[in-house]
Amino acid sequence: MQQPQAPPPRVLVVDDDALVADTFAMVLNSCGFEAVAAHSGEEAVELARLGRYDNLVTDVMMEPMNGIQAALAIREIHPDCKVLLVSGVQHTAILIQEAMEAGHEFEILAKPVHPSTMLEHLRGQATTPSAPGPPVISL
Repeated sequence: MQQPQAPPPRVLVVDDDALVADTFAMVLNSCGFEAVAAHSGEEAVELARLGRYDNLVTDVMMEPMNGIQAALAIREIHPDCKVLLVSGVQHTAILIQEAMEAGHEFEILAKPVHPSTMLEHLRGQATTPSAPGPPVISL
């Protein structure tokens, strides 16, 4: 008898550039994930209140709620949600430093992020939750 297949990992993709968020969600959905796009930090937090997510992939520099603020709010709702920050802005290093000083740790990829890089990271987390992710990149 076949074992029931585990549900696909759920990923919440957040970017205030709708094209980026929607494209990443589409790529993830076509590669075996169940991905949903949000176009703001506030929308992402609301979606997290409505459903469980295994992974959060979020742009950092968004207004009025940045990606780190959204990640912290989502982790309050889903403490086991793994967070991957994506940014191409120098100011991100300051925000990450502030979060680290407050006791939070996140992984970050520098933009532009190729979909295969994100897939590699998410697949690694799905298969081995204790495996280290990509290194933190200083911007």
